[in-house]
Amino acid sequence: MQTPILNRRFFNKSLAVGAAAVATNVAAQSVPKLAKKLGFVFGGGSARGFSHIGVLKALVEAGYRADVVVGTSAGALVGAVYAAGFTPWQMEEVALRVRDIDVADYNSVNKRGMLAGDALQKLVNEYTRQQPIEKLKIRFGAVATNLLTGEPVLMQQGDTGLAVRASSAIPGVFVPTMVSGQELVDGGLVSPLPVRFARTLGATHVVAIDVGTKPQNNVSNGLYEVILQSFEIMGRALTHLEAKEADVLIRPDTARYSSTDFAARKDLIQAGYLAGRSAVAELNKKIIPNAKLS
Repeated sequence: MQTPILNRRFFNKSLAVGAAAVATNVAAQSVPKLAKKLGFVFGGGSARGFSHIGVLKALVEAGYRADVVVGTSAGALVGAVYAAGFTPWQMEEVALRVRDIDVADYNSVNKRGMLAGDALQKLVNEYTRQQPIEKLKIRFGAVATNLLTGEPVLMQQGDTGLAVRASSAIPGVFVPTMVSGQELVDGGLVSPLPVRFARTLGATHVVAIDVGTKPQNNVSNGLYEVILQSFEIMGRALTHLEAKEADVLIRPDTARYSSTDFAARKDLIQAGYLAGRSAVAELNKKIIPNAKLS
């Protein structure tokens, strides 16, 4: 006569366990997943910025795509074109086709810079199909420096070409750029590797590409080269600090190339590709393979 009692106890216990399991499962399903977004950060580096394209080729080959893109100076140029929907291979074609003269609009009126910057703005807008920043396919931000206050400025809406022009306006080389009533110059003065701004735009995982290098020992006597060398000396300490904020840092081997080595663009792209390929294992470990972050 004890068997039915035991059976009832077993049955009741089973019901309780089952109910608890269902409740746990429902509770787990009701907790929203934390949306994860991958950010690519492109640092400044003038001619060495071509290596960003090579890194992108390797990342895309490995299945990674960005949800957020932020760039400074040359990195803003690369980032804007990528955010507009160009593949790295299309970007490489453009990079090898564009001539220095296409962006070198020498300025004879305003004595605050050697280049006006209009040609660069026009070129960027042509390749981004005149789309403003907020209409680009990937969320994008370009970082510049407020010449009056010395504060960084994150441009995330408006004229894409104008934003890239401002972010790339190296003092003494380009005339300062007026944006929304602010006089802006190169973002590398205050944020050469703008990781924090990728997080501001929502990135939870950040891959930063630093194409800078230690200052050259053989800088020439040209004004342009002297300005860029000075810029690099100033920016290395800042870059070192900002790099610590990235989840993955990629540094192409650009040591043998100067900031004015525009003729070496093909080699620089290849250097970036090799660095990107070498970083894939770390990416797969830290970021999750093939950018499956959702």
